Amino acid sequence: QVHLVQSGGGLVQAGGSLRLSCTVSGLNFRLYSLHWYRQAPEKERELVARIGSDGVTNYTATVKGRFTISRNNVRNTVSLQMNNLKPEDTAVYYCYVNARGYDWWGRGTQVTVSS
Repeated sequence: QVHLVQSGGGLVQAGGSLRLSCTVSGLNFRLYSLHWYRQAPEKERELVARIGSDGVTNYTATVKGRFTISRNNVRNTVSLQMNNLKPEDTAVYYCYVNARGYDWWGRGTQVTVSS
């Protein structure tokens, strides 16, 4: 069984920063690509950032230059550093991994950015 335990998030003013972390267990962490998604109210869930097993990163255009995804293959964690946050970043954020033919999700963390 794969488990993803999220931490971080909260309420911040526009221009502020937050850091999300996700600890993954139940798989050979270093072999997998890891992702952060988010879902705003009344919107579909969208991919925010991805980091491959090789450390290559990809970002959706709206967060590029503001968010940084990173991984620690010793601690089995994936993190999302979010800087210069905007009200439109308000959403529930999820970490995600596809492993063993299944989609595994964290429970989600609320991020609220006030204007």
